[in-house]
Amino acid sequence: MDINYELYKVFYYVAITLSFSEASKRLYISQSAVSQSVKVLEKKLNQTLFIRSTKRVQLTPEGEILLKHIEPAINLIKKGETQLLEANTLNGGQLRIGASDTICRYFLVPYLNRFHKLYPHVHIKVTNQTSIECAKLLENGQVDFCITNYPNSGLSNHQSIRVIREFSDVFVAHSSHFALQGRKLSLKELQSSPILMLDRKSTTSEFLHNLFQRHQLDLVPEIELSSNDLLIDLARIGLGIAFVPDFCIPHDEKDLFILELEEQLPTRQLVVVSNDTLPISQAAKQFMEIL
Repeated sequence: MDINYELYKVFYYVAITLSFSEASKRLYISQSAVSQSVKVLEKKLNQTLFIRSTKRVQLTPEGEILLKHIEPAINLIKKGETQLLEANTLNGGQLRIGASDTICRYFLVPYLNRFHKLYPHVHIKVTNQTSIECAKLLENGQVDFCITNYPNSGLSNHQSIRVIREFSDVFVAHSSHFALQGRKLSLKELQSSPILMLDRKSTTSEFLHNLFQRHQLDLVPEIELSSNDLLIDLARIGLGIAFVPDFCIPHDEKDLFILELEEQLPTRQLVVVSNDTLPISQAAKQFMEIL
């Protein structure tokens, strides 16, 4: 089917803004031209892509399917244009990184600082999502690479995975609320304690649930949050036992202690992941070398 790229481009901007007028502003064409282009595309595809009303625009199910395929393609084209304009120099351009809030705070900042001092003209854009969502950003071409916890169910086979460092996950509690220091606990014993952990959209949650399942135990957390820092804060006031990566615990921590377990927990890794099927910018190559 021979469909002009410009029609897909117009569809993309209407789909992400859900506004014909906003799409016309971004494309620097008239609103009527936007509307006409969408009509032509719908006729060629023999599908209704948008539900139009006086107050709002919505994607139809068919429109949502098309957007899932068009968005990565548009991002690839934008990335290609940017790389050509950069002409393989580090005097400009953009570095796009995907990383979780925890990884940014406790690992990435010194490397960002070093890179910025070396290449001050490169614009750095960091997108904060969970490690699983960061894998999706990479798949859609929205970042040059991502730094995630591993294992990560969101990663695919055509991505290059390089280990940066290993880390351990630990259970921490406040000694005045949980008299467990000096004891070795089993996961079964921990099962009856109030567990504070990251929510289900995280690799850490996947890891802990899988660990309990391997020991034929059900894990029902007391509290699920999206921030390791908040989990540590709640453990400090005695709301439960927090499960967090060891690198999140401050070196001068006085209120919390790490629980000893009978079972040895597997270590995990921080990894940098890029897409093998796509060219990578000079800025991204240089940052990964620093890592």
